[in-house]
Order: sequence, then C-alpha cells, then structure tokens
Amino acid sequence: MQIKDSIALVTGANRGLGKAFVQALLAAGAAKVYAAARDPSTIEVLPNVVPLKLDVTRPEDIAAAVQNAPDLTLLINNAGISGLSGQAQDSISLDTLRHEFETNAVGPLATSLAFAPILAANGGGAIVNMHSALSWINLPNTVTYSASKAAAWSLTNGLRLRLAAQGTLVVGVHVAFVDTDMTRGLEGVQKAAPHEVVQRILDGVLNEQPEVLADGTSEQIKQNLSNGIYLQPITQG
Repeated sequence: MQIKDSIALVTGANRGLGKAFVQALLAAGAAKVYAAARDPSTIEVLPNVVPLKLDVTRPEDIAAAVQNAPDLTLLINNAGISGLSGQAQDSISLDTLRHEFETNAVGPLATSLAFAPILAANGGGAIVNMHSALSWINLPNTVTYSASKAAAWSLTNGLRLRLAAQGTLVVGVHVAFVDTDMTRGLEGVQKAAPHEVVQRILDGVLNEQPEVLADGTSEQIKQNLSNGIYLQPITQG
C-alpha cells in the first residue's frame, strides 16, 4: 500500500510513538492524518493534521470517529497502556488486567471492525496493529500487559483472515521497549528510537508485509520461539 496520498488515522497520536507516526506519515506524503487522542487539545497543530477525540474503550467515541473520517485508507491502532510501574512479582492486579485488555486488545479490534467498511469502500487500505515482543514472552512484572498483547496478536491474526476478501492489508507489529513515556521508568533495558520503529513499520506497509518485527530484540525472540524461549526465565537487565 502506498503511504503517499493516503488518508491515515493514528490512535494515541498526542505523544510517543503515536506522535512519531503522525510526523512520519506527513513526511512520507500522506494527504491527511487524523490524529486521535482522548483529549484532542493535546494534539500538535500541523498542516494536514485533523485532531480527533477518540478513547478506544468508548464505543460512542469510535462511532463518532467513523462518522468524521469517511475517507480513511490507513488505520494505525497505536494507543496502548501499561501497568508496569504498578506491578511486582508477588502483586498482580486484576483491575490492571481488565483495563489493559480493554485498551490493548478489545479497543483495536473494535476500532478495526468499525472502520473496516470504510476501508473496503475506499479500496481496501490497511490496518496496523501494535503488538509487542512481550506478546511472545512474559516477565515477572509484565504478566498482565504481556497477556493483553498476546491477545492483541491473536485477534490481529484472525482479523487478517476476516478482511482478506475485501482487500484490506492487516499488519501486526512486534517491538520491544521503545523510548517513550511508557518506558521512562524502566532502567537497564535497550530502548529503540520511536522514529526508527515507525519507519520500519511504514516500510512494511509499503511492502505489504503482514508482520513487521520493528527492532532487533523482536527479531531475536521470534527466532527462538521454537527453542522455547517463552518457557525460560528472562530478566530485563
């Protein structure tokens, strides 16, 4: 799929990876970018950027976004949350689990299904879903986050099959830690630069790759899945 002249929507576009997506899409020649966030006043004002109110856990917000973006050709489900800072090996919060699942798994699926008819009407287009290297492995303090991202990965694989007939490319992205606000409190881990991650993802969309491994850590983990890496104790250091 061509990025140039596309009409894109990025969820969680007010900071971090989402903001990097908006900037990269504009640089690649996107005709318009709907920059979605729970508070659209936090979106940076730029030419060809349309701020959009969207909390992916609120069906009414999703319905309004569909009405406001009838020309969409590229949906990037970037919004996500993590309760990393609130978890410890002996303290797993079920409330955190529910909140992460609603935002990281249910939200992207709901948004994708809502926009699927629009993408079909506009030639098929593409959907990009952000997973994680932690979709494949878990850590003592990422138990619920990893579970939500594993669910998102599985849902993306099903969505890809469901939307193939209408010509919609569904891209699943795996990446480890990215240098954003979400990982600010994590020390001793390698963090990828947001602009480098985004560029690899957009290159994957351009080349119609159904899966993008956006950093070296994700590539290494996937290579070792058959060796049972997910069964081994792994530390963040």
